[in-house]
Amino acid sequence: MSVHSPLIGIVSDDVSHPHSMHMLKEVTRQLSARDLLPVLLCAATREDFQVALRNAASLPLGGLLFLSSPCRGAQDIAAHLLPSLRAVHLCPNDSAGADVVVADAYHAGQQLGALLLSQGHQRLGAMQVQASDTPPRQVQGFIASLQVEDKTLHAALHAGALHREQAYQAMMAYLKKTRAAERINALMCEYDELAFGALQAVRDFGQGAHIAVVGFDDADEARGSTWHLSSWAPRRDLLVTEALNRLLDQRPDHSRAWQQGELQVRHSHHGKYVPGEMSQCGCAIRH
Repeated sequence: MSVHSPLIGIVSDDVSHPHSMHMLKEVTRQLSARDLLPVLLCAATREDFQVALRNAASLPLGGLLFLSSPCRGAQDIAAHLLPSLRAVHLCPNDSAGADVVVADAYHAGQQLGALLLSQGHQRLGAMQVQASDTPPRQVQGFIASLQVEDKTLHAALHAGALHREQAYQAMMAYLKKTRAAERINALMCEYDELAFGALQAVRDFGQGAHIAVVGFDDADEARGSTWHLSSWAPRRDLLVTEALNRLLDQRPDHSRAWQQGELQVRHSHHGKYVPGEMSQCGCAIRH
């Protein structure tokens, strides 16, 4: 191992989010197995991130691992304030030279699209966190799966933040302003957290609305009978192992096997009650 310090800086803008929480748990487990300790650097703004890095400068850190990016240019800020430290990102990052380890979200989007199309849904939409000129990779893959079947995206919704309540409000606003005959009947969400909000909005709206919903990340709640959310599950264990191998040993795995994941097929992709297994599930009465 080329890094001798027992401390590794873990950067996140919000550890309360299920994705970051699961990643932090896996990072902590693997660091412990290597006799290393995590030091959490939590910052939600550029200014907070700079302060966190300056405070961390007095610690014998052996590297930085990003679970999420606190601000634009986070890689460059870290390189400027802590130039001697290597950094690896377990989240998307467009900075030149950034070492990024993320799941194959494009393929995930394709699989989620194929799942919804297999149910015969005709009008499909997507919900992402923020509006952007370039959609997230999972949304790009989803759109590509529609194009293969000569379909287009009927609605592009934006929550505005990675929070369930914002997703709920965005979905409810869409339902209220769109005529029933023109509404989507299936929705792919950038993250499960958005999917939970969208599903709850459909249930609360009522009026005979049935919209199939799928997510990305396979949060713990997705498996519960309240949601039974069909989702794509990344291999967090493989992602963290690859990130630490790069950070600590400068040993990347170019096979990219760590990008794999698995489609978790449950009930939410149906969009309405289907006889059979669903009758034994708590989500059945909500469709």
